Amino acid sequence: MVVSLSLISCLFLIGQVTLFASNPELKSVQRFHAPQANQAAAADLDFFYAIGSRVITKHDRNTGKELAKSSGKAKHLNSGYFHQGKLLCAHSNFPTLPEQSEVLTLNPKTMKLTHFRNLGNPGGSLTWVIKKDGHWWCNFAKYGKDNGRTFLAQYNNEWKETRRFTYPPTLIKQLGRGSVSGGTWQGDELWVSGHDDPVLFRLGLPKEGTELVYVGKIQIPFTGQGFATDPKTGGLVGINRANKEVIFSQSI
Repeated sequence: MVVSLSLISCLFLIGQVTLFASNPELKSVQRFHAPQANQAAAADLDFFYAIGSRVITKHDRNTGKELAKSSGKAKHLNSGYFHQGKLLCAHSNFPTLPEQSEVLTLNPKTMKLTHFRNLGNPGGSLTWVIKKDGHWWCNFAKYGKDNGRTFLAQYNNEWKETRRFTYPPTLIKQLGRGSVSGGTWQGDELWVSGHDDPVLFRLGLPKEGTELVYVGKIQIPFTGQGFATDPKTGGLVGINRANKEVIFSQSI
């Protein structure tokens, strides 16, 4: 069967879930109340983690029951990303100036938060960190009238910055006074969230220049902030901050 590229503008894989649509949509499949769900959520095969500004709680992913709380100093946690069995968390001193950012790591067994990497002050507050193709990708947010200065930085394995990208005005104008709060790679596309709208923005790397390419957006059942890929289903897990919910979603 021959399928016209004009009918299908993207074909990519999220775990076990394949999305065939120019603007795919994700639907809620599970919701759990979690009082700490005000910054982000993440999951492994057996548990999910509700990320607050200072504390992370561990929950049974079948019942939602809270099992443990993190220990260790934190001021403004953001997104979480699992790497080699540990939950890496973007952390900043927001809204204190000058801005300082670092990556903290949570041991899921001990629930201890410890230092992983100091990023200093590259020019914004770190809101998410992920790894792809041997590089670390970090988002540094600016807010209010300065949110157009939000940028994506690429680091090598030695944590030396190698490239820096800006976000397209088409995306920035949809953020209001907020910024880019969460992000993950899905194949060659970068999906990012704003602060409180139920959409993800689809982006690509530019062939030339430093401005990311706007592809479109995706309707989602969670409301911005940090989110992560669910390794068990291949869907996404995010939060509804107003309702203090962790929400698992999959494509339709």
